Amino acid sequence: MSAVDSNYTEESIKSLDWKEHIRLRPGMYIGKLGDGSAHDDGIYVLVKEIIDNCIDEHMMGFGKIIEIKVTDHRVEVRDYGRGIPLGKVVDCVSKINTGGKYDSGAFQKSVGLNGVGSKAVNALSSYFKVQSFREGRSKGAEFKQGVITSDAEEKNTSDRNGTFIAFEPDNFIFKNFNFIPDYLDNLIWNYAYLNAGLTLNLNGKKYHSANGLLDLLLRKTDEESIRYPIIHLKGEDIELAMTHDNQYGEEYYSFVNGQYTTQGGTHLAAFRESVVKTVREFYKKDFDAADIRASIVSAIAVRVQEPVFESQTKTKLGSQAIAPDGPTMRTFIHDFVKTELDNYLHRNTEAAGLLLKRIIQSERERKEIAGIKKLANERAKKANLHNKKLRDCRLHLNDKKLDEERRNESMIFITEGDSASGSITKTRNVQTQAVFSLRGKPFNCYGHTKKVVYENEEFNLLQHALNIEDGLEGLRYRKIIIATDADVDGMHIRLLLLTYFLQFFPEVVRNGHLYILDTPLFRIRNKKETFYCYDELERQQAIRKLGGKAEITRFKGLGEISPNEFAGFIGENIRLEPVILRKETKIKDLLSFYMGKNTPDRQQFIIDKLRIEKDLLTPEAELDEIGL
Repeated sequence: MSAVDSNYTEESIKSLDWKEHIRLRPGMYIGKLGDGSAHDDGIYVLVKEIIDNCIDEHMMGFGKIIEIKVTDHRVEVRDYGRGIPLGKVVDCVSKINTGGKYDSGAFQKSVGLNGVGSKAVNALSSYFKVQSFREGRSKGAEFKQGVITSDAEEKNTSDRNGTFIAFEPDNFIFKNFNFIPDYLDNLIWNYAYLNAGLTLNLNGKKYHSANGLLDLLLRKTDEESIRYPIIHLKGEDIELAMTHDNQYGEEYYSFVNGQYTTQGGTHLAAFRESVVKTVREFYKKDFDAADIRASIVSAIAVRVQEPVFESQTKTKLGSQAIAPDGPTMRTFIHDFVKTELDNYLHRNTEAAGLLLKRIIQSERERKEIAGIKKLANERAKKANLHNKKLRDCRLHLNDKKLDEERRNESMIFITEGDSASGSITKTRNVQTQAVFSLRGKPFNCYGHTKKVVYENEEFNLLQHALNIEDGLEGLRYRKIIIATDADVDGMHIRLLLLTYFLQFFPEVVRNGHLYILDTPLFRIRNKKETFYCYDELERQQAIRKLGGKAEITRFKGLGEISPNEFAGFIGENIRLEPVILRKETKIKDLLSFYMGKNTPDRQQFIIDKLRIEKDLLTPEAELDEIGL
């Protein structure tokens, strides 16, 4: 027996309690950790887990208002449901597999079923408080990292029934995190759309929907670009809304029991299939499925008894049936779509005609680029992509069929120029970080059809590197990061790439995959300390800390940053700015402003931005100004 084998004894076997296991393996409970720059980072999952419990109360008919307050590092949630039974307040947030969701009479179609959510939040918080108000009595407790620190006695109260939860995510687990308001805004709106009659208040803003998924699509679409009025259909345990617009790709929002399933699942697959089948039968023509679904914008929500998700974060539904003794998911959704969508198209002949025109247009566009698409794909293979343009990460080189969890770790930097791509390539994590090198400025594709994606070698090779030609299902990297210099040329390249994605692959942006790499503008150092500053305020603070005796370097390009330094900017402390499409953002208007013909408004915008650069003080002048 070897020395290694002899060390394997009873002492090698360890048992962890619930909170230790959650803190050791947080990804099993809340998915990827992150710093809040992605919409599905762990800190948002913590918020969801607490609100989900409030939603379940509302679904059972208790509580029409949920109050939420989110500050920099603290979350507070108050519902007006029944309140946790006072004798079980501590157990419900600190004993694994404890909760009311196991009683199907109390929670028929809830989001959480395994009694883990609030315990995970508790274990991963540096501070956690629970307070229940029930029939004139109240009971509360406080915790730190899942360990109880205060167990208050029951007392009388005049507060309304319900539950109050406050928590602060643990900085040890979630390093340098911050909540992005746009992500919280979308999260709360989705709860409102999925729960008619419910009012949520987030930091004083009211969220309420009277028309469910119809309101969702009205918010997500531009009235001028949709091809026919939004179709809104409701049935028992199912609701859907759909239309087609003028953008490329397919856009779906799918939900289960009020939970936004960002990765879809059996319900979305059944819906996509059912729309194709129903449309073919209605028009009595065997259209290509891609032509029917091209430019579709749709939302579907189902209520499932005892749902099965593919992970604790509940982003993909795995249930094969609507209920344990009910029809299959595929049959349930197909029967509803076949009946209701077919009836709608028969009753609304104008909408049916407009839908047909959209399908025929998609068919014509697909056939127009079929030939050049084939040639472009052949050129991409001959171009030896992986050696010429793409320095891939080992995660993909070693495993062509990654599961979702492992794909979440991968990212790709899109750079321009040998020096910039060289710096990133030398310092990247070769396991998870890939680099795609552009050759000069990309073509301005504004106003062009998708044909240009195949005609332009750079664009064609980029879509092949990302594997997004046929949608996001094959996307090879969780994060697509535009890494350009912080000068005028770099900003122009950034805009050209944004135009490419927004015009031809908007789903990349909508699904939170596109980011801008934030690199320092200044290095401030003396013999003892070095500070990297990302803006003017940080530069002033660094100068003050060093007492004025400092060497100040202004980085004008990524290539000026040494590989050793660069490692710190794309490693654990990487700063990414997500590209977010807000409610009021209209892609057509956005691209027209930035990439169309010059207009007085854009000229003034550029002048204003240049003035900021022009008015920057020189390091010497700034030292004088702050008295150093």
